Amino acid sequence: MRKISAQYLFTSRGKPLKRGIVTVADDNTIVSVEDSGGDLSEKAGTEFYNGIIIPGLINCHTHLELSHMAGVLSGGNGLADFITSVRDQREALPEEITAAAKKADGELFDEGIVACGDISNDSSSFSVKKESSVDYVTFIEVFGIDPAKAQKRIDAAVNAAAAAAKAGLCHHITPHAVYSVSHRLFTLINQHINPASVTSLHFLESPDERDLVNCRSGRIAESYLSLGVTPEMIDTWESHLTAALHLSQLTGQLILVHNTFITAAEIQSLKQTINVWFCLCPSSNIRISGTLPPVSLLREASDRIVTGTDSLASTDRLSILAEMRLLQDQTPDIPLEEIINWGTINGARALGKANTLGSIEPGKRPGLLLVENADLHSLRLKPESRIRRLL
Repeated sequence: MRKISAQYLFTSRGKPLKRGIVTVADDNTIVSVEDSGGDLSEKAGTEFYNGIIIPGLINCHTHLELSHMAGVLSGGNGLADFITSVRDQREALPEEITAAAKKADGELFDEGIVACGDISNDSSSFSVKKESSVDYVTFIEVFGIDPAKAQKRIDAAVNAAAAAAKAGLCHHITPHAVYSVSHRLFTLINQHINPASVTSLHFLESPDERDLVNCRSGRIAESYLSLGVTPEMIDTWESHLTAALHLSQLTGQLILVHNTFITAAEIQSLKQTINVWFCLCPSSNIRISGTLPPVSLLREASDRIVTGTDSLASTDRLSILAEMRLLQDQTPDIPLEEIINWGTINGARALGKANTLGSIEPGKRPGLLLVENADLHSLRLKPESRIRRLL
């Protein structure tokens, strides 16, 4: 049994507690949370730390299998160029992919991440995730704009799902994006989505997506020409909003990833649902398009915001703390406790892990992290802020 305290305790279940005390059992289960009123003078045997204690972090979006592409792509030329570059340069020896994924998994753990929504196009990262201390939710991602190849694509996803099941991994078959999945393939994917599913969808990361979906033109449409897909062959959903609302009716939870170019009208329509989450990966958005998502618009409309890092192909670090600092700096009026909630309890709810993770409350095993070098006067993150694992 341990009693642990710090200058502030963010439980993700209420207001920050000044010098609050967490009692933890030997198996890391939270026994109790005590509001000391800021006075620890008579709390003998309590471990005290100079910083902010928060629950373990939840990363709702990354691509472990692309970790070998760290530093390979320059970025800055938009989504269409990024997609083409990943497609052309992602091939590597299996041992290189596995070694890079294992290193990235270690970085996730060191950054205090206890659960992660990870995209998999194949089984290359499964051995790493099976042995990891991070609790992964694996999204078996399907894409394919050519309707003639739809059955082949879903068959490959089903095989990957079988491999994930054999490895004991929590997994869900999920579409990549509205612009990259034909109507026929979407129909096949929908057969694998049910109210117990968690579904991930790359969503409005670039205006190029609207050009393709709405007009069958633009840079992404041009990139498809090299694959033998002409504009008249493209048959996707008529709009991003319609596709997302349709998915929200099929799945238990729907995580829309990026939302960089989402409109106020789309946000207002999606907020009417009870299961749509907006995942923000700001460092990746800066790298690829130089644009940040409309955080204030999203936050004014909905409290269902979560955070992700995306892959090392599009960001330098797999750090949710770094992503939260970017979001804080973009919207300095948002309290730190709210942004911490995006990376903890909200992420746990979106991934279906809130029974055990995401908040510091009795009966849960969320892990405890210490945020060091924060501004404890104004309760803000600083560039030098870092994570230290306590549990």
